[in-house]
Amino acid sequence: MLATLNQVLKIAEEKQYAIAAFNTPTLESLQAAVDKAEEHQVPVIVAHAQLHEPVTPLSVIGPVMVALAKKASVPVCVHLDHGETLDYLKQALELGFTSVMYDGSALPYEENVANTKKAVAMAREYGANVEAEIGSLGKAEGAGMAHENDPATYTDPSLAEQFVKDTGVDALACSFGTAHGIYTAKPKLDFPRIEKIHQLTGVPLVMHGGSGVSPEDYVEAIKRGVRKINYYTYMAREGTNAAKAYLKDHPDVIYYHDIACAARDAMKNDVEKAMSVFYGLKK
Repeated sequence: MLATLNQVLKIAEEKQYAIAAFNTPTLESLQAAVDKAEEHQVPVIVAHAQLHEPVTPLSVIGPVMVALAKKASVPVCVHLDHGETLDYLKQALELGFTSVMYDGSALPYEENVANTKKAVAMAREYGANVEAEIGSLGKAEGAGMAHENDPATYTDPSLAEQFVKDTGVDALACSFGTAHGIYTAKPKLDFPRIEKIHQLTGVPLVMHGGSGVSPEDYVEAIKRGVRKINYYTYMAREGTNAAKAYLKDHPDVIYYHDIACAARDAMKNDVEKAMSVFYGLKK
């Protein structure tokens, strides 16, 4: 069933876990996320990042995401991740997305606030919710390897409090030691910082750069107020590894769909591993 961001975050707060938010630029990744959510009867967020427009245009994958969410037996929030322009956010909302993220984190504070307020007003016209970001998460989603975050760019708790008051956002993405892509060293998360931000803002917090964080750190972050965890890079890597293995074992393969199915099944396994930690699933 199609659900809003606030609806799934309310479930997360009641059950004291974090909702898994998977970027799903392909049908295989979308199937992996929704199939496993239904199997374990947990809510899930499927997301399309603006930078994935060259992979599959929003106009193509968006309606598929919404249709699959409506058909699902569990609450599925359809979310726009890292929307860079208000026009792109509007396109997602018109397609039926129930949540959008406006990412103005690279802008001056005043400009970020002004644009985020416009995003909130626009989303409310569609009955949707808004996530925004303050602080820096280093390279953009999908930017590749080697990026450890600089503590100087972490989210300032007092500024986060003011930002939420100024914008009225429903969820806040913060920088506290995670970053997008493949970690080249174990991330060191600033848990007191995230706890302070949660206390001051009173809104659900979002962990970006969730792939590669240890299970113990996930659990600790959830205890401190994280209610949504974005996850993509390691899931996508598992799909790639499975495709490589399939090609090695089946050098005479003819049909691309055989390779795609191998990648999808590997992504399902990785989705399940992430869900087991985020939701505290019993084995």
